[in-house]
Amino acid sequence: MEVTPLIQAGRQVIERYAASGFRVSGTIFLCPVIVFPDRTVEWPDAAITRESLQPVVDHGDIELLLLGQGRRMGPVSVALRAALKQHGIAIEPMDTGAACRTYNMLLAEERRVAAALLRPI
Repeated sequence: MEVTPLIQAGRQVIERYAASGFRVSGTIFLCPVIVFPDRTVEWPDAAITRESLQPVVDHGDIELLLLGQGRRMGPVSVALRAALKQHGIAIEPMDTGAACRTYNMLLAEERRVAAALLRPI
């Protein structure tokens, strides 16, 4: 029985993550990234702030942001949650591995999801 999720062609799939970076749909990134269903962008200012997550708001078609915070998850400020909520975006913090797996699963379900990923160092 095939258990690999079927994902539409052209979608950004997280293939690998490590302390050195990420491989997303065949492209290697050596820095934190924000992965959208249609593209992946470098996240050079990987601070967890409203300003650094503005690309998620600007995308305009995201309902859930998975926040991969490295090896361990931490809290997200109430102010950041509220700022994203104003744009219809929920944020879920988790460790980076869980964020990568969850993103791929939700992408297969054609959910409007993005993942902001810090390297698991």
